[in-house]
Amino acid sequence: MGRDISREEFSPEDFREFHLRLREESMLLMEWFKDGAFEPCVEMCGFELEMWLIDKNYLPLASNEEFLSRVNNHLVVPELSKFNFEINSTPHQLKGTLLGNLETELTYLVDRCAHHAEEMDANILSVGILPTLKDDMLTLDRLSSSKRYAALNSQVLALRDGKPIKINIEGNDTLNVEHEDVMVEAAATSLQIHLQVDPSTAIRYYNVAQVLSAPMVAVAANSPYLFGKDLWDETRIPTFEQSVAVKSFRDYHGQGVERVTFGTGYARNSMMEPFLENLDGFPVILPLVFDEDPSWLSHLRLHNGTIWRWNRPLIGLDSDATPHIRIEHRVAAAGPSSVDTVANTAFFLGMATYFIRQEIPLEDQIFFDDSKDNFYSAAKSGMESQMKWIDGKVHNLRGLILDLFLPAARDGLLNAGVDEAQVTYYIDEVLARRVQTGMTGAAWQRAFIGKYGPQFQDMTRVYHAYQMENTPIHEWTV
Repeated sequence: MGRDISREEFSPEDFREFHLRLREESMLLMEWFKDGAFEPCVEMCGFELEMWLIDKNYLPLASNEEFLSRVNNHLVVPELSKFNFEINSTPHQLKGTLLGNLETELTYLVDRCAHHAEEMDANILSVGILPTLKDDMLTLDRLSSSKRYAALNSQVLALRDGKPIKINIEGNDTLNVEHEDVMVEAAATSLQIHLQVDPSTAIRYYNVAQVLSAPMVAVAANSPYLFGKDLWDETRIPTFEQSVAVKSFRDYHGQGVERVTFGTGYARNSMMEPFLENLDGFPVILPLVFDEDPSWLSHLRLHNGTIWRWNRPLIGLDSDATPHIRIEHRVAAAGPSSVDTVANTAFFLGMATYFIRQEIPLEDQIFFDDSKDNFYSAAKSGMESQMKWIDGKVHNLRGLILDLFLPAARDGLLNAGVDEAQVTYYIDEVLARRVQTGMTGAAWQRAFIGKYGPQFQDMTRVYHAYQMENTPIHEWTV
């Protein structure tokens, strides 16, 4: 989806031709998996961080074109709405001073973005959902001026037969709104962790990422409010799922599968399985036909980019067209600070590398439906939720994180060769303190509103100040 497209209107012939090429490329990819065409590699990682452009009143500012032209950096790119943008890291090997390097790079880009925003009398902010966002701000005139986004909007509505998009979320409060377009998607901003893996471990990493989605979404929770309503710890999860709600096929329970989905099961025999599901299960949204060699998988990758699994397999190609596999872990919210962002990344990387080394695969010890239930429970109630684990028992999630997942993350990072001092800092001094205090971004926002009432602009002002100081969330006060 990072690739722009040249038009936004399509004919029935476009859809037919696209699907023919999608099928051809899917069969080619299947041959690659069978023949071992993927080059062995060491683990590489990086992330994408979606952010907000806001004015001096801490309200969304729809001026990302001017902002991006000022920043002028290929790692800072537009997002769906004119008040969003995205910071990308460069790829790093999973070893050595990885974590410090990620924070240094992120801090540099955040500082550069903040500087150019200040030139526009504006600010930037990293948060799961902007607390000052109001429903009537999400209008099509604030859609980023890219044909990709206009086409996405029109095609989603076409698949819905023009029916409005409904956002219905039950939390501490209840929210029911309707939109005539996909702009509600812009409300949800996330941290997307990328992990390039060796073909021999790809299935294990993909499945482990799904099992670990519950502790990840809980520790990174930073989205309790939408349009002034107190909903889930991670309201971003149901918001994104409902904002592009297009039913595709039914799973084995008979439930409709949406474009934003936790998925339908673990991969069992091949990483080709989710791509076959893409081919026959999900209608094409952007049928742009490319005059390119099939080995570039242009149609397959574009189609995959319009299916937002919370753990999404990606096929990348090097400059010489050598393919590689990445797992994109999408469950963490953006923010609250750069140090927290790197700590969240470290937590996922460490847990994943620890659990794929276990003799008995994690996915053989916990049913997929239990992993799915754990994820949505954690998104709703954060670390105070319950999690069913491999012993068949239900545990308090915070206790499980302290007793199992944090030590596993530490062990996994050290075993991968990550610098011990950095592991101690990000896992033991940042993340463990967050879990011990219970002070996630969601908890801090609720504490502020609980003390001062619905003063969302004041809260965002204080939040912004702490973020610009790069203070980890567990040290924030109200």
